[in-house]
Amino acid sequence: MEYLIGIDLGTSGTKTVLFDKTGKAIASATVEYPMYQEKNGWAEQDPLDWWQASTATIAEVLKKSGIDPANVKGVGIAGQMHGLVMLDADGRPLRRSIIWCDQRTAAECEEITEKVGADRLIAITANPALTGFTASKILWVRNHQPDIYEKCAHILLPKDYVRYMLTGDFATEVSDASGMQLLDVPNRCWSKEVLEKLEIEERLLGKVYESPEVTGVVTEAAAALTGLKAGTPVVGGAGDNAAAAVGTGVVRDGKAFTTIGTSGVVFAHTDQISIDPKGRVHTFCCAVPGAWHVMGVTQAAGLSLKWFRDNFCLEEKQTAEGMGVDPYYLMDQEAKRVPIGCNKLLYLPYLMGERTPHLDPDCRGVFFGLSAIHTKYDMLRAVMEGVVYSQRDSVEILRSMGISLSEMLACGGGGSSPLWRQMLADVYDCPVKTVISKEGPALGAAILAGVGAGLYPSVQEACDAMIQTNPPQEPIPENVPRYEAFYQVYRTLYPALKENYKLLARAE
Repeated sequence: MEYLIGIDLGTSGTKTVLFDKTGKAIASATVEYPMYQEKNGWAEQDPLDWWQASTATIAEVLKKSGIDPANVKGVGIAGQMHGLVMLDADGRPLRRSIIWCDQRTAAECEEITEKVGADRLIAITANPALTGFTASKILWVRNHQPDIYEKCAHILLPKDYVRYMLTGDFATEVSDASGMQLLDVPNRCWSKEVLEKLEIEERLLGKVYESPEVTGVVTEAAAALTGLKAGTPVVGGAGDNAAAAVGTGVVRDGKAFTTIGTSGVVFAHTDQISIDPKGRVHTFCCAVPGAWHVMGVTQAAGLSLKWFRDNFCLEEKQTAEGMGVDPYYLMDQEAKRVPIGCNKLLYLPYLMGERTPHLDPDCRGVFFGLSAIHTKYDMLRAVMEGVVYSQRDSVEILRSMGISLSEMLACGGGGSSPLWRQMLADVYDCPVKTVISKEGPALGAAILAGVGAGLYPSVQEACDAMIQTNPPQEPIPENVPRYEAFYQVYRTLYPALKENYKLLARAE
């Protein structure tokens, strides 16, 4: 039997899954690690934590399955996007990685826009300068930690650091590189113009591949740590959202998915490049060679619910532990008992600033309409509804760009919640499906590995062979107008608060 490994390097942890060539998960393992927040709006992680989690989980799935490592035909890596990994000449991290949800780089975004030009930047990189993207993080280190920048010999993304440790190769691929703000997205290569204007040397960056291409093979040293066979091919892989698209079969026009993970994403495939001139949604190269995707991002989707769980649901966590169930399962049951609209309570999920559609690092979370009638459970459901409303914002922009959304899939941890999926169906007013496999990005990475290893001729054909879907959840007709009324109120809140956010950011 032939097998494939998909590694999903997330924000809360790394999950590695061993699949057979039909897409069946044979064994999986997860290792968690911390996020460091020294200041409000900052977010960092240690690259060595990612590598240790990767080696531990690869070794565990091989041990659990008992298979011969020689039968693993390829490895694919999916990863949290935008994180800055800076290595010295010996390949050692120079500092903790500034990750995707960090918001410290507003001044550097202004610097990028000034040097490249707002319209030119969107024309080349398909996106405006954003605090979450990698280029502004590079400039921040150069501006604030010049001694570290001077020692920097290599700049990688999170998953590409794990690739380097596995193979010794400094490489990336188009989907993840699109989120660095240094790639010529229409032409799928580093932009010499942007690099020159920002005075970043191209030699610091890895070679760019398409996602299913083999970028290197497992070294003897990595084989000793993981149990993989030396020489096992490692493919380009993909950014987490591009990998999730492959893992849900969103690889043709008309297909889209919604992810509720730490962040939230609405993602649509397109064979023709489509760029929003206002920069409200992001256009990236996707994991299908020669194609692109357009996506809107909510910074704190599942993170909002995790924040609520950790701060207000101690009883649920304790009860769940005693019952042997996930605390989120109990929270779902509690939220079900609250009516749509949460007794006229709304939540804005801006815990880490926002990307779509507001592009505002200063905005913060809000409960609106809070009164003495409300309980913890109203607030719980309001968090879930607010996340869905934020993703509806993305859907509206994609529809306005003429992008077809005829089939919507749900994935991520939140996508496993029947209640959250029904909210999506009702708020979008369209059917929402899930794939039978729950592995999302890990499956997508493995599918790409299968194409790179020659098991399948194309990404689309690999998806047809390895992905099955469940029956869709249809919108409940009477729910649609009820949600619509509250969504229209939700839409008015950010414009009303925009200037207040700026005042709060300046307050000492």
